[in-house]
Amino acid sequence: MEPMTTNPNEKTMGMLCHLLALTSLVGVPFGNIIGPLVIWLIKKNEMPFVDDQGKESLNFQITVTIILLPAFIVSWILMFVLIGFLLLPLVALAGLAALVFAVIAGIKANEGVAYRYPWSIKFIK
Repeated sequence: MEPMTTNPNEKTMGMLCHLLALTSLVGVPFGNIIGPLVIWLIKKNEMPFVDDQGKESLNFQITVTIILLPAFIVSWILMFVLIGFLLLPLVALAGLAALVFAVIAGIKANEGVAYRYPWSIKFIK
């Protein structure tokens, strides 16, 4: 893939759109959506690369939240009947995959490459 931009500020902001999604790991509720949303809203009109990567990050993080949050809740409830002990590791593995994709996306954005997540629903076009 060819780099989409050579502007260092755009690369940094594009990277932040992806990596700020990791704020949910330090206990910020819905930080995986709020972090990219703030950067995207502030910079989308002046930096096309940030507009593109911000939407990509938001779409992925919204998709992950819609899928993994209910799956985690259901797995936790099902732990009372022991089935949840089998499901919870699968949910955790999917969460780990989402983390890895976000880091890869941040690295690619820092290189100026427009990253596309392997699976996400396009809520924001």
